[in-house]
Amino acid sequence: MKIVCVGGGPAGLYAALLLKKQNATHDITVVERNKPYDTFGWGVVFSDQTLENMRRCDAESARTIEDSFVHWDDIELDFKGRTIRSGGHGFIGIGRKHLLNILQRRCEDVGVRLCFEQDVDSDADFPDADLIIASDGINSRIRTKYASIFKPDIVTRPNRFIWLGTKRLWDAFTFTFEKTEHGWFQAHIYKFDDETSTFIVETPEHVWQAHGLDGADADASVAFCEKLFARTLGGHALMTNARHLRGSAWLNFQRVRCEEWSYCNGRSHVVLMGDAVHTAHFAIGSGTKLAIEDAIELANQFAKHGAARATIPAVLADYPALRAVDVLRLQDAAWNAMEWFENVGERYADSLPPEQFMYSLLTRSQRISHENLRLRDQRWLEQFERWFAEQSGMVLAPDMAPPPPMFTPYTVRSVTLKNRVVVSPMAQYSAVDGVPGDYHLVHLGARALGGAALVMAEMTCVSADGRITPGCPGLYTAVQRDAWARIASWIHANSDAKFGLQIGHAGAKGSTQRMWDGIDEPLPDGNWPLLSASPQQYLAGVSQVSRAMTRTDMDAVTAQFVQSTQWAAEAGADWLELHCAHGYLLSSFISPLTNQRDDDYGGTIENRLRYPLEVFGAMRAAWPHHLPMSVRISAHDWVPGGVTPDDAVQIARAFRDAGADMIDCSSGQVSKQEKPVYGRMYQTPFSDRVRNEAGIATIAVGAISEADHVNSIIAAGRADLCAVARPHLANPAWTLTEAAKIGFTRLNWPVQYRSGKLQMESLFAREKAAQSSAATPPEPA
Repeated sequence: MKIVCVGGGPAGLYAALLLKKQNATHDITVVERNKPYDTFGWGVVFSDQTLENMRRCDAESARTIEDSFVHWDDIELDFKGRTIRSGGHGFIGIGRKHLLNILQRRCEDVGVRLCFEQDVDSDADFPDADLIIASDGINSRIRTKYASIFKPDIVTRPNRFIWLGTKRLWDAFTFTFEKTEHGWFQAHIYKFDDETSTFIVETPEHVWQAHGLDGADADASVAFCEKLFARTLGGHALMTNARHLRGSAWLNFQRVRCEEWSYCNGRSHVVLMGDAVHTAHFAIGSGTKLAIEDAIELANQFAKHGAARATIPAVLADYPALRAVDVLRLQDAAWNAMEWFENVGERYADSLPPEQFMYSLLTRSQRISHENLRLRDQRWLEQFERWFAEQSGMVLAPDMAPPPPMFTPYTVRSVTLKNRVVVSPMAQYSAVDGVPGDYHLVHLGARALGGAALVMAEMTCVSADGRITPGCPGLYTAVQRDAWARIASWIHANSDAKFGLQIGHAGAKGSTQRMWDGIDEPLPDGNWPLLSASPQQYLAGVSQVSRAMTRTDMDAVTAQFVQSTQWAAEAGADWLELHCAHGYLLSSFISPLTNQRDDDYGGTIENRLRYPLEVFGAMRAAWPHHLPMSVRISAHDWVPGGVTPDDAVQIARAFRDAGADMIDCSSGQVSKQEKPVYGRMYQTPFSDRVRNEAGIATIAVGAISEADHVNSIIAAGRADLCAVARPHLANPAWTLTEAAKIGFTRLNWPVQYRSGKLQMESLFAREKAAQSSAATPPEPA
């Protein structure tokens, strides 16, 4: 075959090398616009795993790279006068120029033709090529020419960065942060040869502009960075090799993701590779890894299907299908890490102490979990766990191993929770006339025995007309109050868990059937009238139509909330939560999707919050001062024009100022037009943002299913409590089970169940020992 690689970066060179090795008769040319053995950039980073893949594909180039690279395990943080280091992270650094020079020489050794100083505008420049590999970088001209076919999704990110070098050497991948009068700058630093280190400086756009860097040339930018990071540089200068760039040397990262990877132009097959088809932010250093592994997979597919023109369509069908999952995984991790650095100044740098800031930094990509950190650096993690436990008020003997973060206490007002696990409020639709019965006693009592610190009952309605279904519990009669008191008394007498009630009103989502009879479907008969912020029909053409609340309605419903609050206190609840989420009554005021009012309760977010804040204020005044109150919000409506995470921060601040102790960060269920993006811990970013930007404690909820999730969330400061829902339906003793899974045995079990404790712990210990032999080396953080 005649193959042309457009672009002489890692992807194009390595693809040419592997394909030529497969079949020496291939006519392969790499076309590069720069001069021979010339390139721009400083060091690149990839993982031990990538190098192992390269050893299998071409041992000779891998050996030369291995002889040249710098390998280190440690990550070091320089922050607020503290230096903190963690090991076991496994990075490889090598100069970009040196890497390309090695691949260039190796290509020449096997007979690949290298053509330099040749600018390629189009695939049409090579009409006789069977295969054109467009590895022409992030600004790929070939991708641009066929944009309607490749369908690139290109997102330009807000932070500015400048890629520099220095002769000062570091023995760890180092992150350093400096605060100026306008905001934070951070530097990503790593050694890549015996003489030089990469030094990337990054800052938000508004900080960059405030310092006048938008008008600075390369020399002025270097001088600014040298002064700002003088302490870190220790007298060494910074260097730039980007003077070939027009205008500012500061760049914005562009995330590239293409829907299609290949195309036949009628004569030649064209395939994108490397940065031309996908990019990964430098925050996790995976761009070179993706490029190299693209080349490996393309070569693998030619080995499988045969290296001939006739097999190209099959190869180009399988190649992206096989690469897509790994690419998406790395891009998502890089995106998470990128967003962490984009928001570090406003969200973390001022609010988190250095120890917790380091943990947050290490887990920024969300692919590094708590137990994974233990595998990487047990000593550092145990030091962190000890610090975290002491911050939680625990006094540990020097020889006592610290507990994992999820098993540290947490105090709100006068209530101390024994750990950070909450049984999330989950509708059971099993009350009779609003009265919780034996089912609720068993359901909630079993979970109180199961190790969670706080057991929340399902949304408890303030009136018969405020119920979702006829099976929903209420707190609008003395009989209901006494039934809840029976449950609270049983939990207090038989466990050390606290009991909470969530108070709400269904609004336009009321008068429906039980979930198993037809969720959100209206009752066939016996319906009751519905209220909401504005007239609304939740299921278009199906649901009842609610009417807009009048001021008289508001006063009456507020009084119902106050009465329920007083009865919750009389029933012995330890915790009260106001439900302002999921499209129910108070949520219908907050969301612009459901609030079309033109009075003082509609329009701006301040107006839309007015009535929910009135209700909260009245409840807080009626609820005992020494007991905590939280508010559940929908932090994202997942519909254009609805509540956004930006709004959620403002909503949380308003409730904080009104006296709320915590925000329970849920999302969605406001509109059937929603398109949520599900995944593990998918709502935790909302909690993270609210906690660290609004300055109020939070409860994370949503697809939190294992101890590793809880530990990672709590330790990183992304939430203060974790509400676990469906796993508690499957296993009332979820918390006890998860403790045994991770080997934490210092957890009290109910005395009646203790004979099962040792057996469960032993079973999990044996499973863990068997799995440890199959452990793989960790990837970089």
